[in-house]
Amino acid sequence: MPFTDGYQFPSDSELNVEEVNISTPALRAGAYYFGKVCEEPSKEFMLCRSEERDPRKCLAEGREVTKCALDFFRKAKKACRKQFDDYATCLEWSSSEMDYYHCRKTQAALDSCMLDKLGIERPHLGYFAMPRIHHTERPRPEKGYRDDYPQTPKVEDDFPRRPARFGTRSLAT
Repeated sequence: MPFTDGYQFPSDSELNVEEVNISTPALRAGAYYFGKVCEEPSKEFMLCRSEERDPRKCLAEGREVTKCALDFFRKAKKACRKQFDDYATCLEWSSSEMDYYHCRKTQAALDSCMLDKLGIERPHLGYFAMPRIHHTERPRPEKGYRDDYPQTPKVEDDFPRRPARFGTRSLAT
C-alpha cells in the first residue's frame, strides 16, 4: 500500500492490544451472546469505520470491542465452562462447516446456563438482521474532499441509433 509523505503511522502503544486468543469453534459457540453483549461497542466501531474511511481514527473503538470480547469470553468460561466447551466441541466435530443445527441439545444447555448465571438471553433468529438506529456521542465527520463532476447529459430522443447487432435494445419484446 503506498503512503504519502505526511502519513502518520500509529505508535506501537496504540496498536498493541491483547488479542482474543480462542479457537474458531469457541468463537462460533459464543458468537450470538458476544454479538448481544458487545452490540454497542461493535456498532460504534462499525459506524466509525464507515464514516471516517481511515482505520487510524477508529483504533480506540476497536480496542473497546476487543476489551468487551475478552471480558465476555472470560465471564462465559468462568460461569458456564462445561456447557461452553461441550457446545464448542460439538460444533467442531459434528460437521465440517460447524453447523449449529447438529448441536441443539448442547446449545440448549449453554442457553439455560447463560441465562441463569449471566442473565444473557440468546437473541432470536434474525435479531442481528433487524434495522436499528444507533445513537452515538461521536461528532459527525467533516465532509471531505470529493471531486464534483457535472451530471452526464441525457441522450436526446431524436439521437440517431444504430440497430442492435444481436437482438433488441430493450428487455421488453
